[in-house]
Order: sequence, then structure tokens, then C-alpha cells
Amino acid sequence: MESRRKSLSLPGSAMIAAVLLILIHGAHCFYLPGVAPQDFFKGDPLKVKVNKLTSTKTQLPYSYYSLPYRRPDNIVDSAENLGEVLRGDRIENSPYVFKMREPQMCNVVGRITLDAKTTKAFKEKIDDEYRVNMILDNLPLVVPIKRPDQESLTLYQLGYHVGLKGRYSGTKEEKYFIHNHLAFTVKFHRDPQTETARIVGFEVRPFSIKHQYEGNWNEKTRLTTCDPHAKHTVTNSNTPQEVEDKKEIIFTYDVEFQESDVKWASRWDAYLLMNDDQIHWFSIVNSLMIVLFLSGMVAMIMLRTLYRDISKYNELETQEEAQEETGWKLVHGDVFRPPSNSDLLCIYVGTGVQFFGMVLVTMIFAILGFLSPSNRGGLMTAMLLLWVFMGLFAGYASARLYKMFKGAEWKRIALRTACMFPAIVFAIFFVLNALIWGQKSSGAVPFGTMFALVLLWFGISVPLVFVGSYIGFRKPAIEDPVKTNKIPRQIPEQAWYMNPIFSVLIGGILPFGAVFIELFFILTSIWLNQFYYIFGFLFLVFIILLITCAEITVVLCYFQLCSEDYLWWWRSYLTSGSSALYLFLYATFYFFTKLEITKLVSGMLYFGYMLIASYAFFVVTGTIGFYACFWFTRLIYSSVKID
Repeated sequence: MESRRKSLSLPGSAMIAAVLLILIHGAHCFYLPGVAPQDFFKGDPLKVKVNKLTSTKTQLPYSYYSLPYRRPDNIVDSAENLGEVLRGDRIENSPYVFKMREPQMCNVVGRITLDAKTTKAFKEKIDDEYRVNMILDNLPLVVPIKRPDQESLTLYQLGYHVGLKGRYSGTKEEKYFIHNHLAFTVKFHRDPQTETARIVGFEVRPFSIKHQYEGNWNEKTRLTTCDPHAKHTVTNSNTPQEVEDKKEIIFTYDVEFQESDVKWASRWDAYLLMNDDQIHWFSIVNSLMIVLFLSGMVAMIMLRTLYRDISKYNELETQEEAQEETGWKLVHGDVFRPPSNSDLLCIYVGTGVQFFGMVLVTMIFAILGFLSPSNRGGLMTAMLLLWVFMGLFAGYASARLYKMFKGAEWKRIALRTACMFPAIVFAIFFVLNALIWGQKSSGAVPFGTMFALVLLWFGISVPLVFVGSYIGFRKPAIEDPVKTNKIPRQIPEQAWYMNPIFSVLIGGILPFGAVFIELFFILTSIWLNQFYYIFGFLFLVFIILLITCAEITVVLCYFQLCSEDYLWWWRSYLTSGSSALYLFLYATFYFFTKLEITKLVSGMLYFGYMLIASYAFFVVTGTIGFYACFWFTRLIYSSVKID
């Protein structure tokens, strides 16, 4: 299947190009692999492991042995981390055994005779375009594909299709054919000083062959369709293997070894560059720089206006002039009045701090290479653990804000901070996991892992939130720069464009605009089983998102205060947080335009997980906007003389 290509073109500059080259250099060269290099002598056994069956049409992974493939005498599960279990990885041993630098031709793996049940299982997987994933020396199996428009460029797709569906020999009826012959190519890099070699590539070309043999079947039976002395054994048969009841299927494979100039440290480059041209990244950086430039201009204009306001207010000398003043200074007696539902605001701010810390530290580790794609499940494991330990900062932030609002029951706010967001996410996740379980998919999280997640939550995260709340509540309360009046000031009638719903929805557009191009690649990596690895660009996007959220919230907050509306607390959170709504709408657009999901359960999984992601995005961006507005209001009201 031809890879989708998308070319974006925006005006560039020398500075943008320099930044891009630095980021690409950091992403490619500073690489810390997930496993230590392993040296093999000639003749050493190479054990192939099998992973899950995956499909972009269903998004439901299945174990390799859920299909009636030949099983080894004893199936051994490889040690899995928490991230691998949550991703649905099921890494097991296989009957495929190679010998280093010793080619093998027409090795028979096994023979099966289909019945009604196994025939149905194979046909369902072929209909849903399932791919078989294997691993050799921690390298995933790929199928090389030549681009029709550029013969010199080779693309790689993870795993090979279980089979295919089509017509054969002029028949009108479509039939199912299984890939039962695998032509493996193992690429190795030889050490010039020793006889050892390291594996740097693992490729396969799948074929469907209806194998023939003479006499009765036994272990020494010679296949007439498979000449072990021929260079290309599969050319001796043009008849594909059909999937039908009572049909006999013989599974075979070849192994070819190719010496490569690629060094072990660079062996993942082909996998990481398997999808898109670098022009995509030039376009992303260009667009992000434009967003940064525009938001910088807005900030500069606002600062000039503010400077003029503050100078004017401080030069008012007479009582008559003071009574005629207009604008944001008029609401100084109400601007720091605690908002309605202030406890809920404290909880959301604390949760946002927790998420912000998790994302920031995760990205730093990823940029340094500690969370490379070779370390399967490492990224998700790191995010979960960091979320747990960032509970300390969540408790601290919520307690500090709670005390500023004159709250007294810090234990209650700590408990709600520790439980509200995780409980909502866990409830959605539990329902989705039940749906996966009902489909008998290997992606269902086992009970033991669910218990481990709950243990991390209540055993580590909740106590840390309480510790952070205790520390935060013991500190002196944050003092307001101006006194709050006892009687609330009446808010004048607002213009239509200052309506809270309208301004909140407008405020979320710019932050979403800063991330939507990068979001395309992130969604592609998650839902189309492709690697995401350029964390340097992602970090740049995150920084620009932070700046954009802060600036758009401050600008709209300034306009709100100038129109004498002092209810800024919740609106500052919702202004930048509303970008999550656009994220979810874009995810919906992506679902209908890029994905081929047709099953109801798969669609529910997609929207369920994207709802969780959008909710998390709302919490992070809302907290950024809130703190920006909080700092801004304290700054301007401490800068003017107020009698």
C-alpha cells in the first residue's frame, strides 16, 4: 500500500533551516538504544520472535498464535514492561531459527489442514488486512517496497500481510490466499577486526505458493514446488495457496544474508525514515515560526498599550480625574474576588501542573534518546511513572491556590485532586478495555496489570499529592496586590464579541493552530502503526504551544478587564483550554478522512482514547492559560497607584 505523502510549502529563512538541521541532528545522532549490541559468530543461532497481529482497520491486536500457525514445543513469553502490556504487545518465541551467515532454502516450518473454524479465522484476518509482526535481535520485521515514482527510494512497512484477497486464473469470484512462504533477508555489519557480525536489518518478501510433493507426507518429504538449490525457490510455482475448508497448507521459508555498510548504531535510521520526506519537517518549523511571530506581535502591541495605560493611571492627580477614569483600573476592588466553584478550579490547576511536569520531563528524556523506538513500551512506561511522581507538584499547586481563596480543609482538596481526573480516565479506560476483552484481543489489559495501575495510583500518587498539599498549605497564603471590596461591583452590559462563550471559542483557535500539523504525524504514528521519533520538533511545538496559550489568554483577559468584567478566573482557564475542543474535532476529521475503520467497537475505541487525549490536552493548556493570566493580573494591578 503506497504511503501517503503530503507536501507543504511555506516561506523559509536561514534561521529556520539552521534550527531544523540542529533538531534533526539531535534526533538522529544522539541515539541511546534500547538494548546492548550483540555480536554473532558464523553459525550462531538467531532466534526469531513473533509479536502481535495488527490491523489499521480494526485497531485490535491479536496474539500471533491466535491463528493456527505452527507452534514451538514450548511457547515462552518474553519479559514485558508496563508500556508493552498496555500497547498489546505479546512477544513470544517461534519455530523460525536461523544460523548466522548460513543461507537456508525451502525450510519447512509445518503443515496444517484447514477446517471450518481455522478457515474462518484466516479469512477474517485477511479481510481486516492484518499484518504479522516479528522481531530479530530487537529489530522489527519490515517489507521493502519500491516507490513507483522513485525507483531508487525504498519504503518499509512493518510486518507482512497474513494473506490477500483477489481473483486468480480469470475467475470472477474473489478468493482468499495465504502468505505461506517467507523469503527473509538478514542484513549484517561485519567487524573488520574480528569474525563477528551485528544484525542491522530484518526484511521479508511474502509469497503464496500451493506446495506440491510426491507420495505420503513425512519429515523427509521433498517439495516439488520448492527447489532448495535454486536461488529463488518461489519461482518454481505460480499457483497461490487458497484458503478453503479441507485445504492443506505447508509453511516454508528461505533465509538470505546480506553484508551491509550500515553500522549497528545507525540500524534504526531506515525504520525511522520510513514514512515522510524531510520537507514535512521544514514545513512544520516554518508554520510554527509564523505562529510564534504573530503571537509575538500581539504581545508587543499589548505591552505598548499597557505601558500607556499604567502611565496614564499613575499621572492622575485630582479626585475629579480619578472619578472619570475608565478601563481595567475600575475593577481593582473585585478582580481578585474568589470565583464560583473555586475548589474545582484548584483541582484542575493542580492536575494541569501534574500533566505539564510529566510532558516536560518525558520530552527531555526523549530528546536525549532514552525513550527511543527500540525500547518498546519505554515511552508509555515513563509517562505513567512520571505522572505518578508528579503528584507531589499537583498537591502543592492546588493547596497554594486553595489557601489563597481562604480555604481551610486542605485534606479534602488534596483527596479530590488525587482522585478526580484519574478516576474519570480510569472509568473510560475500563469500559474500553471491557470492549477489547469482548473481542478476545491481546490488547486487553490483564487483571494483574490493572491492579498494578491502581496500586501505582493509590500507593504512590495519592500519598505524594497529600505530601505536596501539606507542604503547600503550610506556606504563607499568596497576598493579593490590591484589596477586595466587600460588595461586588455590578458588571456592565458587554458587547456581543465579549460574550464568554464566543471569546472562549475564539481563544482556542490559535493554540490549536500551533499544533495541528504536528498532530497529524502523532495520530499517524498511533493509529497507522508508524514510528514517531523526532522529539526535537515535538519539543519545539510544545514550547510554542506554551507561549501561544499564555499570550492569547493574556490578550483576551486584558480586553475583558478593560470592558469592566472581572470574572476572569474560569475564563482564563477555558480560553486556552478550549483548544482541546478543536483537537477532538480534528481527530474526528482524521477518523473519516485517513482511517478505514468500519467496525463499531474499533470506532468506539478510537473516539474513547481521543476523548481521553483531548481531556488531558484541555487540562494542560487550561493550566498554562490560567497561570499566565494570574501572573498578568497581579503584575498590572501592582503597577498602578490605588487609593
